[in-house]
Amino acid sequence: MLRTLLVALAVSILLPGCASTGIAVRESLGTAKREQLVDRVQEARGEQTEAKEQFASTLEEFQALTEHDGGSLEKLYRRLDKELDRSQDQADDVSKKIRDVEQVADSLFKEWERELEQYASADLRRAAERQLIDSRDRYSDMLAAMRRAEGSMQPVLTALGDQVLFLKHNLNASAIASLESSVLPKLEADIARLIAEMEASIAEADAFISSMTAG
Repeated sequence: MLRTLLVALAVSILLPGCASTGIAVRESLGTAKREQLVDRVQEARGEQTEAKEQFASTLEEFQALTEHDGGSLEKLYRRLDKELDRSQDQADDVSKKIRDVEQVADSLFKEWERELEQYASADLRRAAERQLIDSRDRYSDMLAAMRRAEGSMQPVLTALGDQVLFLKHNLNASAIASLESSVLPKLEADIARLIAEMEASIAEADAFISSMTAG
């Protein structure tokens, strides 16, 4: 029996279309959907924290390139290019974790709603319904914050990607001086807003986790 469950779990991990199977398998192994949702939110929060740090690191490399003092421009460019790739990968990881959160939340709230009909006590049913509404509202607030932060990443990645592509064929002091005066201030402002969105999303995730684990 255990071997069958483990095989099913492995298949669910390998096949994205089997997300519901993975949720059911984890539940069979003793992890309730509520716990799974908390786990997924914690993972998404962790990826957002890493993304925040990665975008800050990419900005630092861009600043280092525009503020070069006679060192190797090619070396600085390669470092910036690698940081951009890492930022894109991190953004993709954030998006995946948000999808994971949505899958478990959808399953949990549907099950919770169906179970309301099973109560014989009207008072308990109303109490459970209030809990469901409150949890769903908190979740909606958190997901909206996550989506805002996620949406803030792509414009920054696009702007950085354009600049890195331009620099590939214009790696000279004149082009870099132009970037420092016209591009860098906007990038700094955009990444500052992105980091603020990430921090707000992380705070919402913390609040949601606390509400789901209270008591």
